[in-house]
Amino acid sequence: MTTEPEIPANRTPTLTDVAKLAGVSVATASKAINGRSEVRATTRVRVLKAAELLSFAPNALARSLLSGRTGTVGLITSDLEGRFSIPILMGAEDAFGAGQVSVFLCDARGDAIREQHHVRALLSRRVDGLIVVGSRTDPRPPLAGNIPVPVVYVYAPSADPSDVSISVDNVGGGRLAIDHLLACGRRNIAHITGEIGFQAARDRAEGAAAALADAGLSLVGDRPYFGSWDESWGRAAAHMVVERHAEVDAIFCGSDQIARGVLDALRDLGRDVPGTLSVIGFDNWEAISADSRPRLTSIDMNLQRLGAVAGQRLFEAIGGAVSRSEEFSGRLVMRESTLPQR
Repeated sequence: MTTEPEIPANRTPTLTDVAKLAGVSVATASKAINGRSEVRATTRVRVLKAAELLSFAPNALARSLLSGRTGTVGLITSDLEGRFSIPILMGAEDAFGAGQVSVFLCDARGDAIREQHHVRALLSRRVDGLIVVGSRTDPRPPLAGNIPVPVVYVYAPSADPSDVSISVDNVGGGRLAIDHLLACGRRNIAHITGEIGFQAARDRAEGAAAALADAGLSLVGDRPYFGSWDESWGRAAAHMVVERHAEVDAIFCGSDQIARGVLDALRDLGRDVPGTLSVIGFDNWEAISADSRPRLTSIDMNLQRLGAVAGQRLFEAIGGAVSRSEEFSGRLVMRESTLPQR
């Protein structure tokens, strides 16, 4: 290594300065700093030592031109309120590492034309990959056209099985909810959930029915009560269930919003939660579950973990690895609405 060159205090060290100090060409210095394989180990060490001595930081744009990458990723969502996309985005950013990859967030608003516009705009920015987040768990059509970068679908899986999709095990979530209610000593369990047209509602109901069948039981009313995803449906359905089936001792709700409506109705009806009747929700939406009266036990879909896994898989795909689709279980978050009976 040559003697450290004198660099004016008002000038940022350049790659040329590093090359001169290390006694190599600019091209070799560039290859060494960017981890190219055609550089000898001893030469790489010498170049990196020179860069350290000079406090040299490669220009981001120059580094991207050399590596063919921009250090940016696009995240396209159809979730207007950010209910699902924000935790997934947070998980993805955690996976990419603070400051190492920038994420462009675009809201398609459930519109295929708007989605195509965002894809074109992101590709024009030379993003290294795309994460596509759905607003529901139903399989969705893959992005149209020939996409030249890796794509990972999250929450809503792609209808193309060859695509990489990271999704939630809603059947398992339904099982988990019922298993918890059974462990609390409940046997007469009703299921109030959202619209039957949603895959999530059907899957959670399927899991609930299967768990009860394993215990030799069936749902109160012998069916799920499908409706809408809001509190007003929860209130109306809870009144209907309690008036028709006084023996009910637990209600599994397909969402936390439904569950809060159920809790309101049960309080109006004078039912003691969790003394004589347990209530469990789904989503673990803190704004609802932690502020309900009583606080609501819920199934958490671990959306931030989904985002982290999606980020990891996209990062691997950008690096040339082949990934596969994965489905992840939720977890039980127990609060006062299902305290086990002694």
